[in-house]
Amino acid sequence: MACNLFIHLPMMLFNYIKPEDFMLPCINKQLFGMECLGCGIQRATLLVFKGDFVLAFKTYPAIYALILLALFLIFNLFIKFKYDEKLKIALIILSVGIIIISYILKITN
Repeated sequence: MACNLFIHLPMMLFNYIKPEDFMLPCINKQLFGMECLGCGIQRATLLVFKGDFVLAFKTYPAIYALILLALFLIFNLFIKFKYDEKLKIALIILSVGIIIISYILKITN
């Protein structure tokens, strides 16, 4: 009986408490009417957790590069290896490049 409560209670709460209700609004968009470089990252992260990987990529194309960078940084805290700095810089450049290119494509369309 207690086991069922621990399984079903989070599912019931998830149906009543929507993560979308706790997303922060974009202040740049509210003040200037224009999206910022980070617009969409919260929604894309939520979509990844929900398992909608294609829509997450369409919402914020840099989401997977940023997830890869975050996993690498966490992994690198515990295990150091020879070329970790070069790999870290490459992942940062990749992430920033995807963010800038997708932003330019978004504002020109």
